[in-house]
Amino acid sequence: MLLSRHQVLARRERDPERLDRSAYLLLCRIDTQGPMSIGQLADAFGLDTSTVNRQTAALLRCGLAERVMDPDGGTARKLRITDEGGRRLRADREINRSCLAEVVADWSPEEVRQLEDALARLNRSAEAVEGRHWPRTEEEGACGSQGGSHPGQRSE
Repeated sequence: MLLSRHQVLARRERDPERLDRSAYLLLCRIDTQGPMSIGQLADAFGLDTSTVNRQTAALLRCGLAERVMDPDGGTARKLRITDEGGRRLRADREINRSCLAEVVADWSPEEVRQLEDALARLNRSAEAVEGRHWPRTEEEGACGSQGGSHPGQRSE
């Protein structure tokens, strides 16, 4: 919770244009998985479709996402990240990485590796309990970042 608070404070202090938590999470998931319908997003996060509809409406109003025809030929319209949404997501990821790098700056490389391993295990265990797995390859870390790097370079 302290780490989360540290990142939230960095959001407010450094840039009032930072994404809010729901926008960050939705864009991150769409970025990782590709265009998704509101129903798919609701299932992915275990939320009511009305909640996701409200959150995605905010993304659309801000120009961070756009509605597109289903690339797989389905009938449901899907949400895709716009160039602006991608730019803002990358900027937020970088700030999150820098916040985490600041926190572990005096840690040894071994301590950093142990944290990476423990967090990966914690995430996978939480996903298993919920029955909702984040789409990623084994080489990827959270939110589509490459694993095996310093956690200060990861997005979550």
